Amino acid sequence: MGVSDLSPELVIPLLRGRLGRPYRFVAECPSTQREIGEDEPEGATVSTDHQTAGRGRLGRVWEDTPGRAVLFSVLLRPTAEMVRWPELSVVAGEAVAAAVSAGAGVSHPNDVMIDGRKVAGVLPEATSGRIVLGIGVNVNQRADELPPDAAKPPTSLYVELGHEAERAPLLAAILTELERGYDAWLGVS
Repeated sequence: MGVSDLSPELVIPLLRGRLGRPYRFVAECPSTQREIGEDEPEGATVSTDHQTAGRGRLGRVWEDTPGRAVLFSVLLRPTAEMVRWPELSVVAGEAVAAAVSAGAGVSHPNDVMIDGRKVAGVLPEATSGRIVLGIGVNVNQRADELPPDAAKPPTSLYVELGHEAERAPLLAAILTELERGYDAWLGVS
């Protein structure tokens, strides 16, 4: 185990709330968005080391270097009217920015940026009664591992901080921040 491990044995003890439960890890999949079942409870989360068909907004491709990013989807079942659900993209972006820190901010509606470079993205997909938030964070990619032809210039925490970051604590921190933001959005005290 090391900085690249998102195994349940490392992630589950770090979880502080209801999001991330149940938690599953798959080594590789087309997209974590497709790994969340219709009948799973709110908070269900699936992470992976590599997506073979990761997606972004507007049909864009999300590329990753295996074992170097935090790639996951989390299921929410908001009680708010569906017309408000697009706001959850911003809520999730703000949660990622807070967990990442390093001067990160949200470029609305769904990109997390550091000094004008994209470090993370959020892809919300809604169906009746549920929304699945797909989140991808560039963590330990070196500059030459980032896509040179991306729509927005990419970066990673490694590029910004100059050292590798542990992915399991980052995933847990994002879920904690997301739960805080989601509860505020729902009006839960």
